Order: sequence, then structure tokens, then C-alpha cells
Amino acid sequence: MNSAQADAYLRRIGAQHPAWPTSDVLRDLQLRHLTTVPFENLSIHLGEEIVLDEKRLLDKLVGARRGGFCYELNGAFGALLSSLGFDVTLLAARVYGDDGKPGIPYDHLALRVRTVDGGDWITDVGFGAHSHYPLAFGERGEQRDPAGVFGVVESGPDAAGVRGAGDGRESKDLDVVLGDKRQYRLEMRPRVLEDFVVGAWWHSTSSLSNFSRSLVCSRVTKDGGRITLSGRKFTVTDPDGAKEVVEVATDDEVLAVYRERFGIELDRVPEVRAAG
Repeated sequence: MNSAQADAYLRRIGAQHPAWPTSDVLRDLQLRHLTTVPFENLSIHLGEEIVLDEKRLLDKLVGARRGGFCYELNGAFGALLSSLGFDVTLLAARVYGDDGKPGIPYDHLALRVRTVDGGDWITDVGFGAHSHYPLAFGERGEQRDPAGVFGVVESGPDAAGVRGAGDGRESKDLDVVLGDKRQYRLEMRPRVLEDFVVGAWWHSTSSLSNFSRSLVCSRVTKDGGRITLSGRKFTVTDPDGAKEVVEVATDDEVLAVYRERFGIELDRVPEVRAAG
């Protein structure tokens, strides 16, 4: 990412070019990203190709002022952070389902970011409702965030009883936890963006993926709440967790919500496509 592209990205999220890649700057950039760039899967249902290429991601998030899901959002954000001098590592994660089992390999993309002031952080702008600020990578106690009480803990054996090394040792992977629920399991091996193509394909095409079966567009609000449009259901969640749900009746009204609340200009309403 060149300096002009980085400056355009920073303008997209309402940020100034930082003097140094510090932990405070990282916190500010993550929150700005969450409040301006929606988490959304509209491309899947608009028939748009999802391409994990830096230029294509910038064209979508910055040029077209769209959002995306984890591979797109964290892929682009990681490139921006690298261009600003942060030490960024892409990590693969497996998302825990309601049954407590981790999902497919390359299920999720998160970032490990090191800063010049000695910070080491898990940074994630692509997991939907998640922490507003980076989580301390090496901290094993509670980490309080406007979105809840998080934790980063060492993973034990998975649901099948298989340990990370296959020889009886505990896994060296880490689990990100919200309250008493495990969110996802992070693998420590560094990855590159191209590694996640298979995950993006699966989530875009499989009938087992929530992304192929439903529509979502969501972002954090300036007051720390959240707004979400799921199909025609618009939900406003206040900072204390109280929800107000409204059914959006007409196509014109749906397009207006995308435009006015998420900054997304569409020429037609996305409809859930049947997944193969």
C-alpha cells in the first residue's frame, strides 16, 4: 500500500496520519474502523466476486465505501497498519459454534499487531460484535472493553479430545473468550492473505455457512452501541445492550437504511441466494 492509498484509507475512517505506530494509535484506528466500515456480507447475495487481493480490497472498502467480512476487513486493515509502520501478522482462527466445537480451518482471519512502545495485541475489525479495542496478546486475566469482558486463554484439547501436537501436550493455540463463551481459537503460525481463499470460498458458497444463508450489515455507533440490518430487520442496540427492532417495509426504505445508516449506495436490494 503506497502513501496515497494509506491516506485515502485514513480519510475513509476519519483518522489523521499518525506520527508513530503506538498502542494508543492502534486503539484509535481500530475503533474508528469499527464505527465507519460496516461488517457486511452483501457481496455474496449481490453476486459480486470476493477477491482477496490488496488492490481489490482497497477498491471495495475505500473506493466504493463498502464493508466486508473478516478476510476483507482484517486483510485490508492489516495492510493499512503495515504501511503505517506496525508489525502485523495474519493469524488463522476457527470460530466456536453454539455446540462448543471449533469450525473449519481458515474460518476467520485476525491480526497480531506489535507496536513501537512494546505493545503486542490481537486486533480484529472483522468479527461482527466483538471488542471495540485491541486485546492484549500476553494478558491472561480479564480484559474489560465497552463490548464486554474478554479474555485470551491457552486452548486445551478440542471437542474430539485431540491435542494440538498430537502427542498428549496441550495445544499452544489461544482462545479468545467473551464472558464465559469461547469466541474463536487462534493458531499461532503466521499466514498470508492468499491462505484464506478457501475459507472465503466456503463461507460464500456452502449451505452450512451462516453467511450464505442470511444477510447482515452492522457497525458500532459513536456512542458505543450498534446498528444492524439483517434482511429487512433493523436493530438498534444501545450501549447498555437494550434493543429496538423495526421491520423495514419497502425496497426503497431498505436502500435508504443502507445509504443513510451505513454509507452504502446500492442500486438494488440484496436477496439471500440459495447456496450449493
